[in-house]
Amino acid sequence: MKINTAELEWTRAPRQYQIQKDRIEIITEPFTDLWQRTYYHFRNDNAPVLQLKTSEKYFSFVVHTSFESKVRFDQSGIVLYLDSDNWLKASIEYENESIQRLGSVVTNHGYSDWASVDIDASIKAVWFRLSRREDDFCVEYSYDGTLFKQMRICHLFHGQEEIRFGIYACSPEDSSFRATFTNLELLECQWKAHDGQQPDKD
Repeated sequence: MKINTAELEWTRAPRQYQIQKDRIEIITEPFTDLWQRTYYHFRNDNAPVLQLKTSEKYFSFVVHTSFESKVRFDQSGIVLYLDSDNWLKASIEYENESIQRLGSVVTNHGYSDWASVDIDASIKAVWFRLSRREDDFCVEYSYDGTLFKQMRICHLFHGQEEIRFGIYACSPEDSSFRATFTNLELLECQWKAHDGQQPDKD
């Protein structure tokens, strides 16, 4: 099911953006980011976030993003932002003329982590898929929109009831770039139930 972009809500709208029926453009602003405490010992909570609310316990969200990133840490991707201390994001983050970071950050109770892998800096578009199974989540990526590869499985301690999920783009350093999002779609959960070891009994 295609997502109705009119139903999306901003948390910190950027100065420049454009929302059409099947296309969203964000022009990032300098010194915007999402990060909490870990390692760097600073807190950044000012990136623009555009999201949809849901209480549905099982679903997958898919989106294609293309980007003109060019300065270190420029990033564009998906987000599930509950509040400043509890969220997850996945993106491609520019590093230099040779590499970028395909990565994800999970923040629980005000502490962020970061898992990433280096990819070629020539890549300027990617698909992301976020799947929910109650308060557990799976993040995947794809270069063709068909073959998705797992980035991580994670848990959000405050992700049990209504959540918000969607897209974001930001420029943590003195930069600005255009991020474009298309093909926003809500699907039945593509992250199937585990068919191996059974859950422990409480």
